[in-house]
Amino acid sequence: MYERTTSTAVIDAAGRVNRRSFVRTIAAGTAGFAGLSWRDQVLAQAPALKKQGKSVILLWMQGGPSQLETFDPKTKSDIKGEVSAIPTSASGIQISEFFPSVAKQMNDISLIRTVTNKEGAHPRATYQLHTGYLPSGAIKHPTFGSLIAKELGPDDFDLPSFVSVLGPSESQGFLPVKYAPFRVGDASRMPANVETVVKGERFDRRIRLMNDLDQSYARTGSAALVENHRGLYESAARLVKSPRLQAFDISKESTKTQERYGNSAFGKGCLLARRLIETGVTFVEVQLGNWDTHDDNHNRCKALAGQCDPAFAALVADLKERGRLDDTLIIWMGEFGRTPKINARGGRDHFPRAFNVALAGCGVKGGRVVGKTTEDGQNVADRPVMVPDLFCTFTHALGVNPAKENQSSIGRPIKIVDGGSHVKELFS
Repeated sequence: MYERTTSTAVIDAAGRVNRRSFVRTIAAGTAGFAGLSWRDQVLAQAPALKKQGKSVILLWMQGGPSQLETFDPKTKSDIKGEVSAIPTSASGIQISEFFPSVAKQMNDISLIRTVTNKEGAHPRATYQLHTGYLPSGAIKHPTFGSLIAKELGPDDFDLPSFVSVLGPSESQGFLPVKYAPFRVGDASRMPANVETVVKGERFDRRIRLMNDLDQSYARTGSAALVENHRGLYESAARLVKSPRLQAFDISKESTKTQERYGNSAFGKGCLLARRLIETGVTFVEVQLGNWDTHDDNHNRCKALAGQCDPAFAALVADLKERGRLDDTLIIWMGEFGRTPKINARGGRDHFPRAFNVALAGCGVKGGRVVGKTTEDGQNVADRPVMVPDLFCTFTHALGVNPAKENQSSIGRPIKIVDGGSHVKELFS
């Protein structure tokens, strides 16, 4: 599966970093940046974007959450299942009874109920809802976290600019390996291998020796491999020596704060995300799965919502109280929704035709609903939102030009978002 490039740097064919070795998982590194192609480049937009300190927390609902048991409940008896709708703090908006804490926070959250797509297979839809593109044999597209780390990540930062918590994200694709996600498998523990056995000047001497060896190897025609290898080790060295490493230690939070997020892996992941964003990390993805409820949909959704509800609500409220919500975009979504009709096993199957996404912060006006699905939940009644529209909405909130191009591995320029337009109703 893995291709050995040197005795210590191992990267798979898709550009992903081996999770078993710290120096290969630190790839997110410092997110350098080469400049934007905006028409007003004379205003030095790239440095300005980085100085704004905007960030993203993606709450990824792996498996495809049911829109009917989350944020688009229905009343027809053969569609609604066993869940009831409850009012929220935002007048006229009802959501599933499984989300009472989110309901109280709805004045800061808005919903898109009419995201529509054609991809109903997990791998393809997951790839598309992370990158904005369908899979291609010729090109491995960067995940959105890597793109935003590249665009907004500070150049002189000593923590990873992109952190993935509780599950693997898509890879950095054709971007340099330093924009790959730094993976954290357990938010309640410090990342593995961050304690150095060799310290001080001795540690620095070993890094310099490795650089000398890399230089020799580069002269054999392996400059590109050496550049990636060196980037990994330099990022690792900065991280393990950084005083900001303590941002990964959620035990430093009060018991009250930890309880607010809920005593679940996902709740701890959301608390870690808040700490990382406050410290300067640009993009954090926190995963909660498995929402693939082909059977026992009601009970499984109830259990998953029991983890998601307090954490999502606490994250929004906590960031707002700390003055960070205006600069942090929170995205709640999965790869598709579930069928309105309940199957013979009491489950719901894959349904990309109409599903929901929740957004908060970074200029998104709270307490709004965009789009409406039909009463039977089978179709979009008005205001369809396609995947490119969704990604344009994300980039609009962050002030990133969606038409910015990155050079792919086959020499073809690829836009951050290919087409689409942002959902204006969320911002005015």
